[in-house]
Amino acid sequence: MEQAKIAKQMIGFQKTVFDNSFNAMAVVQDQTESMINNFIGQFPWVTEEGKKQMNETYAFTKKSRDDFKKAVDDGYAQFEKLLNQK
Repeated sequence: MEQAKIAKQMIGFQKTVFDNSFNAMAVVQDQTESMINNFIGQFPWVTEEGKKQMNETYAFTKKSRDDFKKAVDDGYAQFEKLLNQK
């Protein structure tokens, strides 16, 4: 039983590391988006269509990021469920 307890602690630690790293990456991406929007907004030759395309790209990136996070969280949940069965 001690091995299962150690495995649970290791998985918990890995999940915490992933969550913290993921959140840091998300903050960097969000800040970069804001910075780019402010920078691009100063140029008169950037059209509304171009800005719209960039915003769609940001939305796609955020959705992909959230989907990735959900997949990893589901994987950790399945692994914890497996450990709890033994």
